[in-house]
Amino acid sequence: MKIEGFSTSAVAAGVKYKDRLDIGLIYAEEPAVTAGVFTTNQVIAAPLVLDMERLKQGRAQAILVNSGCANACTGKQGMQASVETSRMVAEHLHIKEEMVQVSSTGVIGVQLNTDVFRRAMPELIAGLGPDNFEKVAEAIMTTDTMKKTVYRTVEIGGKQINFMAMAKGSGMIMPNMATMLAFVLTDAQIGYVELNDALRKAVDTSFNRITVDGDTSTNDMVLIMANGKADNPWIEEIDSPEHRKFIAGLSEILKELALMIVADGEGATKAITIRICGAKETEDAVRVGRTIANSNLVKTAFFGEDANWGRIFAAMGRSGVRFNPEAVDIYFDDVLIVKNGLAVGGDAEAEADRVLKKRDIRVTVDMKDGSVCEEIYTCDFSLDYVRINADYRT
Repeated sequence: MKIEGFSTSAVAAGVKYKDRLDIGLIYAEEPAVTAGVFTTNQVIAAPLVLDMERLKQGRAQAILVNSGCANACTGKQGMQASVETSRMVAEHLHIKEEMVQVSSTGVIGVQLNTDVFRRAMPELIAGLGPDNFEKVAEAIMTTDTMKKTVYRTVEIGGKQINFMAMAKGSGMIMPNMATMLAFVLTDAQIGYVELNDALRKAVDTSFNRITVDGDTSTNDMVLIMANGKADNPWIEEIDSPEHRKFIAGLSEILKELALMIVADGEGATKAITIRICGAKETEDAVRVGRTIANSNLVKTAFFGEDANWGRIFAAMGRSGVRFNPEAVDIYFDDVLIVKNGLAVGGDAEAEADRVLKKRDIRVTVDMKDGSVCEEIYTCDFSLDYVRINADYRT
């Protein structure tokens, strides 16, 4: 898919490794309505500090992104590097400097080498074209084992609206936001207030529902650019039918990307959906599900294909949500293993063990205390997770 008015480029500049795509550029021919969601970590990387200030205008025209160096915990020099690299883009594209968003991912505490960007900039600009979206998705990978892209068309107001989206993320993944970058391009005609509202709602039910290891990064960000090239009626009223349809389409796209991140969790062998039902409040269901999903003991049990439901119960008990343990049912896929707080017995555990041999697993916990159901998405902890993160800087 191509979206008129957007072009992309990626180069192997040698930010950290040789002969590996590591700098990407997304360019809108005209200023696009742009919204963003950023990390909630108190330690915020220099690019994000700059981006958040610039996005107050609700418009952007370019996104410069690199892997190999996070440019986080780099002080005044790191901020200057973000400003300087964005200036390079602005000068080459003949646009205003404040219209450039910058994004970095990689090792924390390492200064960004601006000379690398200066040398790469002519090739990066010359390479801009409509067919390089996948190359940019490759350029933002760190420990990812696969590119993560989604293309979608949604009909709104009788007109076709196109979406192209990419993400990176594999480890250091935990809401709110995670070690992940995501960029979405659309040709929708939509106002800033409506776009910002849609992005936040879509992120809340997608990227903010995943966890690989419980760690939240310094560089997390999601940006969406809408260049208005589609012929749809302007979406300029929150909670209008058109706005709700836009949110639904965006949410589906971001959820697909989020599930790719979970499935690509560092060393992951299982992709696991934790579904909490029968809760009184959404917050309760999410808190219980997140506590289960972040339990190292639960995650290692899944890696070992051991239906150790007691670890799930223990995680629920420390979630801070009050419930009646004697009412709880637990299912592994469709296998009921716990009923009213007690082991079902018989062949249930052996059947559950067979479920755990699958790649994609669903755990359903029925608290029988209300009508709310919510999902959290996670993966197992494997031996490879330890190896990857023990050797990350080398």
